[in-house]
Amino acid sequence: MARRDERATAGLSLAELLVAVAVLALLAGLAFGSGRRWLAQQQLETATRLVLAGLDQGRAQAGRLGRPCAIALSQQGWQGPNGGGLPSCLAQPLPLQEGVGAGALELTHNLPAALRFSSNGLLLDGGTVVLAVAGTPLQRCVVMALPLGVTRVGHWREGSCAPA
Repeated sequence: MARRDERATAGLSLAELLVAVAVLALLAGLAFGSGRRWLAQQQLETATRLVLAGLDQGRAQAGRLGRPCAIALSQQGWQGPNGGGLPSCLAQPLPLQEGVGAGALELTHNLPAALRFSSNGLLLDGGTVVLAVAGTPLQRCVVMALPLGVTRVGHWREGSCAPA
């Protein structure tokens, strides 16, 4: 009789083991899903900061040069303008995919082909940039308002940029 009791308390039954594995798999799945969403949100925030960094670099460079210059925004990021007669405000391109998986960033904007800065660094053009990253429903927007080139960041909802 003692042998049967020793065997019964010696380990887990197959059913108990399967339940434990199922619970662990469920917890791992939940953690992975929320981790992926968090990563997508961080990628979106990084891309938003890089849009703002390009604008800041353009302002600063125009002030340093003491003459007007321009930058252009494409799916790849900030770069010098294609033609137009104004020099680039950037020493080198500033990619928006930095820290974001290739192709994961969706960028739309209504900016002109070349975003111009005055000789003292004022933004002469305006528009809205909308950023989205696969894996999160959150969308960010950057609005450049005229006449002073004031920039604000918000959440893109229902076709407008709401303050963050």
